[in-house]
Amino acid sequence: MNTPPGPTLLGVDVIWVGSILAGLAAMAVMFAIYTAVTIRDPMQKRVKSLNERREQLKAGIITPATKKRAKLVRKNETTDKMRDTLSSLKVLQQSQLETIQQKLAQAGIRKKELGVAIIFARMVLPIVLGGIAAFMIYGINYFPAWGGMKRVMGFAAAVGLGYKGPELVLQNMIAKRTDAIRKGLPDALDLLVICAEAGLTVDAAFNRVAKELGRAYPELGDEFALTAIELSFLTERRQAFENLAYRVDLEAVKGVTTTMVQTERYGTPLASALRVLSAEFRNERMMRAEEKAARLPAIMTVPLILFILPVLFIVILGPAACSIADAFSKD
Repeated sequence: MNTPPGPTLLGVDVIWVGSILAGLAAMAVMFAIYTAVTIRDPMQKRVKSLNERREQLKAGIITPATKKRAKLVRKNETTDKMRDTLSSLKVLQQSQLETIQQKLAQAGIRKKELGVAIIFARMVLPIVLGGIAAFMIYGINYFPAWGGMKRVMGFAAAVGLGYKGPELVLQNMIAKRTDAIRKGLPDALDLLVICAEAGLTVDAAFNRVAKELGRAYPELGDEFALTAIELSFLTERRQAFENLAYRVDLEAVKGVTTTMVQTERYGTPLASALRVLSAEFRNERMMRAEEKAARLPAIMTVPLILFILPVLFIVILGPAACSIADAFSKD
């Protein structure tokens, strides 16, 4: 006996599509449960790197400023070869290397020798990707339908992607990390005020805030913990605050470090200054949220027209369309 066909919509079996969607939903639920069960501590790797930094400071592995400027990267065979190649080609500039190293610090990458690797990648990747694109476009004619202008644009896009790709990836990492630090900064300043009023020293206050906010804001906790370590071991405490402003691409953090330096130098009350900064940053965060909320209706217009309304029409008119199609098929 033949099984009667199920309801169809636009020639597609509705039950079959629903079964596939239900399977995908079940897989998504299982993946979500697996992700929630196997969650890892976000501070585990950061604590390890901070401990390494503390051991370096204890051992006195801190070169003076003049030697630090003269020494581009730590001794490493691979980076030394890259540096020699770039130096022989006259494309390695100290200012460019310092800029890349600062971006690496702002992205949360502590290894400064990777700056040479990024500059080397910016030189090699355009050649590699350009060669692959030239071979596919002109060599084997992989895109026969492309005209002359489209071929040139494809080759130029491959070369441009190879040159700007490492910088775009690094800039994306910096933007994500800066946004995460911006969200937790007002709460961190409130805790700093409480610690200062409780009588803790500056380095102890930074260490306490890092422990309290480490799980909620791991990036901010990482920076505060490293600042606390540097405050304990560096000869000049001002250098620790300047290093914090160097590692974070955020004007608010630069304001906090300036305030901390002034309180260290002139002995001004720390709690009152931090309370004012915390209120300003909290108002700024509220204004930014209100700005995003005001832009929401305009942003939601296109998704509403393209995705939500068609689905709504299908849900409302779908059963009627199936009934009409079945009625005409019986006739």
